[in-house]
Amino acid sequence: MIPYTDFLYFGVSLYALLPALIAGLFKRAWKFWLVIATVFMLAVQYPHAREMFGAAIPELALLAGYAVIQWIISVLFLSIRRKGKNRAAYYLAIFFNLLPLLAAKLIPLFQPEYPLLFLGLSYITFRTLDVTLGIQDGLIKEVKPLPYLTFLLFFPTISSGPIDRYRRFNEDWNRERTREQFVQDLDGGIHRIFTGFLYKFILAALIKQYWLDPVTGTTDFLSTLSYMYAYFFYLFFDFAGYSAFAVGFSYILGIHTPENFNRPFLSRDIRDYWNRWHMSLSFWFRDNIYNRFTFAALKGKWFKNSQTASYLGYLITMGLMGVWHGTAWHFLIYGLYHGFLLVATNWFDRRYKGNRLLNDKGLIWQALSILITFHLVAFGLLLFSGRLVQI
Repeated sequence: MIPYTDFLYFGVSLYALLPALIAGLFKRAWKFWLVIATVFMLAVQYPHAREMFGAAIPELALLAGYAVIQWIISVLFLSIRRKGKNRAAYYLAIFFNLLPLLAAKLIPLFQPEYPLLFLGLSYITFRTLDVTLGIQDGLIKEVKPLPYLTFLLFFPTISSGPIDRYRRFNEDWNRERTREQFVQDLDGGIHRIFTGFLYKFILAALIKQYWLDPVTGTTDFLSTLSYMYAYFFYLFFDFAGYSAFAVGFSYILGIHTPENFNRPFLSRDIRDYWNRWHMSLSFWFRDNIYNRFTFAALKGKWFKNSQTASYLGYLITMGLMGVWHGTAWHFLIYGLYHGFLLVATNWFDRRYKGNRLLNDKGLIWQALSILITFHLVAFGLLLFSGRLVQI
């Protein structure tokens, strides 16, 4: 059962959420129920078996085995890291974190019938990498099995995000939630769940039925233009709805999963857009790809011009983000397109410091910059959709 796609899922999820209303009244009971609810909902979400290695293996067993192996990798790497930095162990841990996802992405290119291990593998991989990177940076000092496995398999966000960080999750895990905090979490959770229903099951559904679907089968210029706008709005309300559900469920269970969207239609430039759209993903790539690459390049003096490292960092980061969505060419093109937009925005801002388009607070200039950014983003999502490849 795929989360948040039909009302049956919400009916089943009541068995996890309603007892949380009672457990939340007690300082420690909510944590116990969090684990029980996660196990129960994982059994609901992963009911099938996969044909692998000549046998039918239950998805839940694959998921559990994967999580335990990743925990062992983290424990082993942590024990090595305590003795000092070891680059070979670090790269090996990264490799084993990525190996299942790489197999799921690359093997189907040669064997189309190869089954994806389980739904949500991409998002779980980000969490395993977050722990490894935190250990390498000396920010994570211990990896206890229960909080680690709960973080990795937390059911509200396992298949659709948002992407949480282990240290942030661990702070919620270690707190003793008071009744006042529970009431605040409950209020925030219910508000987000109702927002999710509005976005996904009303606005996104109406856009799809009356706008997106009617122009999907036609390929003339005006239909493609209409499709571009419809796809942008549909993708936002559908994905923002998913994210609102995930955050709302999380709050009720005592976990403050980060928000994923912050009024992206008001973005004044591409940098502002990526601070508002799918924020948990863009911030993860910014912190762990862009910042690490540019820091290493500047420290190692790889380029004569310091801006070269920044520009190349944008292209690498956004290119990888595109490939993360899929191995089809249009995903890579989408990522590089945004990489070039970030380079152009950075160059334009440096070349014309104090330019009115990006910095003027006047209403007309703000509206103009928002309008331009909106269309640049909309065209990027048209590339992302793959429609132009079909024309």
